[in-house]
Amino acid sequence: MTIAESYSSLARMLDYPEKLEALLTASDSVNRFLRERDIETPLAPFAAFVTASTLAELQEEYVATFDFNPVIAPYLGHHLYGDNQNKGAYLVRLKQEFGRCGYTPASNELPDHLPLVLGFLAYLAEQNSNGERRSFIADCVLPGIEKLTVAFADRQHSPWKSAVEAARLLCAADSATREEVPPC
Repeated sequence: MTIAESYSSLARMLDYPEKLEALLTASDSVNRFLRERDIETPLAPFAAFVTASTLAELQEEYVATFDFNPVIAPYLGHHLYGDNQNKGAYLVRLKQEFGRCGYTPASNELPDHLPLVLGFLAYLAEQNSNGERRSFIADCVLPGIEKLTVAFADRQHSPWKSAVEAARLLCAADSATREEVPPC
């Protein structure tokens, strides 16, 4: 499995659930990718929840977790800036970076929606834009994911807590190897 496939799998895991099998496959793939790189994987609770749930139960839990609880909304700008003008500048910055790299998001979500950002990281990996990807992660992604991870502290039993932690671990490991590229 490639890093691009891992980012795509994480994007599927953290987006609104559409198919049980796709979530299990994605979880297994990310789990394997992390283990191959000697990164302790936190995904067992996520896989167990998906295995034990119906699609309707997954969708209900997703909405209860992310849509009805702004503290753990999957929008990185919210965690970095709250609701002020700096968040607007961050959203513009993300959108400009997408355009500069030739990425067209498949959804109408805001550019800081975590699954969309993970999809962009997969795109950069597919383009072999390693330096740009790592710089973008360090400057624009990892700080928000780290704050989202902290926000999950009071939600120890949420199945998505482990998926967010896996995204944090992958981004941290990926950005650890830096090349000189202008920041986003």
